[in-house]
Amino acid sequence: TIPYAFKQCEETSRISNFEKAAGLKEGKHEGASFDDSDVYKIMEGAAYALQVHPDAKMREYLDRLIRVVGAAQWEDGYLFTHYSAPQRQPDKLWTNIAWVHEQYCVGHMYEAAVAHYEVTGDKTFLDIAKKNADLICRVFNPQGRTDPPGHQEIEIGLCKLYRATGDEKYLDQAKFFLDQRGRLGRRGPDGHGGLYGTYGQDHIPVVKQTEAVGHSVRAAYQYTGMADVAALTGNMDYVNAIDTIWNDVVSKKLYITGGIGAAGGHEGFGGPYELPNMTAYCETCASIANILWNHRMFLMRGDAKYIDVLERTMYNAALSGISLEGDRFFYPNVLQSIGQHQRSPWFGCACCPSNVARFIPSIPGFAYAAKAEDVYVNLFLGSDVTLDTPGTRLR
Repeated sequence: TIPYAFKQCEETSRISNFEKAAGLKEGKHEGASFDDSDVYKIMEGAAYALQVHPDAKMREYLDRLIRVVGAAQWEDGYLFTHYSAPQRQPDKLWTNIAWVHEQYCVGHMYEAAVAHYEVTGDKTFLDIAKKNADLICRVFNPQGRTDPPGHQEIEIGLCKLYRATGDEKYLDQAKFFLDQRGRLGRRGPDGHGGLYGTYGQDHIPVVKQTEAVGHSVRAAYQYTGMADVAALTGNMDYVNAIDTIWNDVVSKKLYITGGIGAAGGHEGFGGPYELPNMTAYCETCASIANILWNHRMFLMRGDAKYIDVLERTMYNAALSGISLEGDRFFYPNVLQSIGQHQRSPWFGCACCPSNVARFIPSIPGFAYAAKAEDVYVNLFLGSDVTLDTPGTRLR
């Protein structure tokens, strides 16, 4: 799947956008503004794949791509091909963060960079990510820009960057972004304080949210970021909010497959018990986001109920998003069809195939966990693991 997805990125200009931004090719930016994120997700998947299956050609390809990404980065750390090709457009930066998704893209870049660093020990990609994150911290802060990202994701990436570097400003930045939601002081589309309304979970502050609403991928990425921050800081307001939201999802808004997001109109949650089969949306990205969220809840609590949801979602709602051959994909995953739903080789908005490319090779990371003298066996997989506990190494 990973080489196939990289090939699709080459054929659809996603990679050439980076080459243009780096000055290696001429031409205008092609495709959607957020296409950079697909390249980063596949790079993250490639790093995970190298961990379990070292492949010299894959490593060489990945390293070359990292050099291109580095060359596309501006001197101040800015990195976004949409405003970099055919020439840099500094006047456009941060002018439409609701929909252009600069922060969403670089959040995926941080995740890819941390994965690459953890697998290879090479800091080249990590340094690119840090340089960009430092810029983000300079631009978005109490004395600067205070509007939240349009599509949550950077919060997860910043927490990973904090764990990889130990620099607390990245953790603080993740919490800052989360705390801006619902606090803009301007009336949004449903009469509350946020610009993006319930669609972007911006209707009230995150600590006061009690129900899963709006776009399901945005929502589950937000809850994942909140769980990360809560686990790393001990913030009980976050814990209480995501506990309440988790119960809302699992008791009223979760398909039997573990899929989330019943409504195709806004790719998101419907009302309580609104779970139609034929028109189910259950986006593949939402299933992966649900898995990430439940994994963070487990890491925070050590409770098997979160792994139960993770496992159900992984085997049923996420795995249906890819064919056995690994080169055909579902965007929505309906529960009932009369043949009108067929997997596709790619999509114009390719968030799902690229997410699958990073998710499948990340599964080993969900299988086990260890804390003090306790070892958790979460998934029943053919596997071989070595775990260090105090005074003992277990295999």
